[in-house]
Amino acid sequence: QPQLVESGGALVQSGGSLRLSCAAVGFTLDYYVIGWFRQAPGKEREGVSCISSSGGYTDYAGSVEGRFTISRDNAKDTVYLQMNSLKPEDTATYYCAAVHEKSTVQDMCARTRLLYDYWGQGTQVTVSS
Repeated sequence: QPQLVESGGALVQSGGSLRLSCAAVGFTLDYYVIGWFRQAPGKEREGVSCISSSGGYTDYAGSVEGRFTISRDNAKDTVYLQMNSLKPEDTATYYCAAVHEKSTVQDMCARTRLLYDYWGQGTQVTVSS
């Protein structure tokens, strides 16, 4: 069973930056589409960003466009989410998720929660005002 491990969450002031990491354990990420999701208390889990298996296609939610950047290093089996200009409304538990590329449109990704098969346990991001 593939496992994903997120790290990098922390308490940060508004306007600050964090970089989240999503590491694959026991499998290689080469052929997997990766998504980052977040869930705030009392809210639905929402798709923040995703990246195709090649890294050639990315997508972002409008609320983070221009502030967050997703990237991947397949040699390290790790996907990153660089978060800049953080706002209190970014406070949430952040999850990464994976789905094999054969289950998606070639060299694309989607921020649809139901698409993804494997999920990490999450990392907490808290942005203070």
